[in-house]
Formats: sequence, C-alpha cells, structure tokens
Amino acid sequence: MEIDRRKFIASLGGAAAVAMLTHEERAEALEHYMEDELDAFLLGEEQPQPQTGEYPTVASLAEQAGNLDRPYRRGTGGIFRAGQDGKLRVLSKMPDKPTLLDFFEHRFAPASHVLQSANRALKTGMSEEVILACLLHDVVLGLNRPDHGWWGAQMIEPYVPEKTAFAVRYHQALRFFPDEEFGYEYPESYFRTFGIDYEPEPYLQRTYEKVRAHEWYEYPRLVTVNDLYAFDRSQVITIDPFVDIIGRHFKQPKEGLGWDDSPSSHMWRTIMMPERPL
Repeated sequence: MEIDRRKFIASLGGAAAVAMLTHEERAEALEHYMEDELDAFLLGEEQPQPQTGEYPTVASLAEQAGNLDRPYRRGTGGIFRAGQDGKLRVLSKMPDKPTLLDFFEHRFAPASHVLQSANRALKTGMSEEVILACLLHDVVLGLNRPDHGWWGAQMIEPYVPEKTAFAVRYHQALRFFPDEEFGYEYPESYFRTFGIDYEPEPYLQRTYEKVRAHEWYEYPRLVTVNDLYAFDRSQVITIDPFVDIIGRHFKQPKEGLGWDDSPSSHMWRTIMMPERPL
C-alpha cells in the first residue's frame, strides 16, 4: 500500500504533533493508519481530505496530557472512535453466546489486514499456530492500540495454544529488527517515517533480545513476515478458509466469549458492549 505521507502526518495533527511522538508511538500510528485506510477502502467509505486548519504548537503539545479539547486520544480503540467518514460504526447485536466467528462478523469486520495476513501464512504452508496468530494478531485494536501485542495476547491467551499467544505478544517488538534468514526486511516506509538513524526504545530492544534467544522465536517472527505483506487493496479474503483451524485450536467457551469468567472475559465484554457507561 502506498502511504500518503502528508495525509498520514495530518491525521496525527501535523508535523509538530508528530515531532512530539516517540518512535514507537509513530510506528503504532503508521500501522493503525494503514489498517484504517485498508478497511475504509473495502467498506467503501468516502475518503475525506486531510484537515488544513491550524496545527498545534510545540508548546501546546507539551501540555497535551491536559488537553481535553480533542475528541479522543490516539490510543483509543477502533469501536470507540469515528471512522474516516466522520461517523461511528453501526454495531449489530451480538448473539447471547458469542463465538470468535461472531466477533469477526459483528465487531472485527472487515478485518481486512488480519485476514490477508492469515491467508498468506496459509498459502505458504505455515503451521496452524502461526496462521491463527496472524488471524488474531491485531483484533485487539478495536479495544486498545498502544502496546497492542501485549494486550492482544492477554485477550486471546485463555483460548489459544501457547505458541499462538507468544507469537501475538511479541510480533510488535520484532517488527523493528530485520532478519535475513526469515526474509524480513526493515520496512522502507519506516525509514521515511521515523528517520534513517532511528533506534528502537530500550524496552523494545530488551524484548527483542529476550525473544531472539527463545526457542519459539520463529513464531512471532513469522507473524511479522506475513504482517508486512497484508495491506493489499485488491484482495478480499473471507473468514471461511480459517473456520476449521479455529475449530481445532480456539477453545470456545460454552458460555460464550465474555461470559466465561476467564482472565480476559472483561476485554471481550468491552468489545461486545462498548456503550456501557460503567
């Protein structure tokens, strides 16, 4: 996918706003921008022009934490914010005992990026644990954006194989570190967005070194490999090729996701019922 750099910067509030972000925050913003662009394209939403009003000053951004004039913070999950057409999504009623497939239909859709990612893993003969990780690696974005790898793994961990949760948790950190053996190159768009001399934050470097030495390193690395190729507007992938894999590896609670009192039930309930005031 080609990135309209001006539009991307405008979406974050202008050059001054981007300058105040950490490199990790910029990376999160870029990935989520690309996913939003892909979903908006496939939903047929009208693409508005970037706002050309006044940009915030550096001084005002220094006090951004106390600025309550913004409609939402950048880390707000997708179901809590308006789409690129300026409107909130219509959320259909969930079944009484929702399954993962129900969440894909009623909350994650169109889920274009993760479906393309999982499809590439399937077509290239990767393990079902990796395919499932690719399918689930970004579904938490409806709830929360910062550190989405860790949040995403927490949400799915009670229901998936350990290797799948491991892959989702650490794919976020590995995307900044190339690996020739796996054919993963540092994205060229990152050079343009973060600068040629960018160094990942210390916590990301520590995480990378820990995961690089782990026997399961290949699992999150393969998610990054498939993540890199999953922003193609010409592809329309459905959930159908993954139904059997979900059936074999996702532990669907009989009470329904959100109602089974697992450590992450509250996360599924929040996505299910985002209008609850408390």
